[in-house]
Amino acid sequence: MDERIRALEAWLASTLAGAASRIEPASADASFRRYFRVFLEDRTLVAMDYLAALEEGADVDRLFDDATTALVRWQSATRAGELPEYDEALLARELRLFPDWYLGRHLGVELRPAQRESLEALFGAILAANLAEPSVYVHRDYMPRNLMVADPNPGILDFQDAVHGPISYDVACLFRDAFISWDEERVLDGTIRYWEKARRAGLPVRADFSEFWRDVEWMGVQRHLKVLGIFARLHYRDAKSGYLEDAPRFLGYVRRAVNRYRELAPLGRLLDEVEGSKPEARYTF
Repeated sequence: MDERIRALEAWLASTLAGAASRIEPASADASFRRYFRVFLEDRTLVAMDYLAALEEGADVDRLFDDATTALVRWQSATRAGELPEYDEALLARELRLFPDWYLGRHLGVELRPAQRESLEALFGAILAANLAEPSVYVHRDYMPRNLMVADPNPGILDFQDAVHGPISYDVACLFRDAFISWDEERVLDGTIRYWEKARRAGLPVRADFSEFWRDVEWMGVQRHLKVLGIFARLHYRDAKSGYLEDAPRFLGYVRRAVNRYRELAPLGRLLDEVEGSKPEARYTF
């Protein structure tokens, strides 16, 4: 019985409120993601162990360097017509999750006509910025928990939602994670290093990094709003309550972008109104 299994047993005891159980290996997978069958009195569950290297004192810079190298390789393989388009309809449908599920279902907010009109105008501006980007293969969930420590590093999981769309999406996803936050210095440094690799590889990123950084941030806003809606939908529709605990992280991501771009000010005002907080204006671009 290794240390990870002991940790799994302790986690199960806590998660299942002490319910009696036994566990057996459910797969012979040799990767860091292992599966176990958990037997309870009235049901059987499957538990997955993932060794969270980023949270265990690993060389974070090296892991992110490997991740951006792999991302450039993935994007460089782009061929037209192979994946569904990440088009305006899909991007807009994702944005709608925010007012429908996060504002409406979670916060119980019914937007006034003026608020709805402002939000629709803002969505139009966000989509215009996203769709103005060059298109490559987009993993669409390129975050650390889908990157397995491997040789060569990393192993990449969960390609089922891959599309052909904005080049900044996956790097925005990588450094604005759902479960762990990084300081702005690391995010900026990692994004610059990705941008330099992408340029050397001949990928169609902006020639001026400040313009590419704007693409990343505006793409990030689209994703952050979508994720807030998804977390609320998981909670209320699918009875998966843990996700909303990370909603403040994504609200923080949105707030930081709002404070940097004057065009996003209406979103900041809307958040102030629905959250009852005082407005804060600080524009740097």
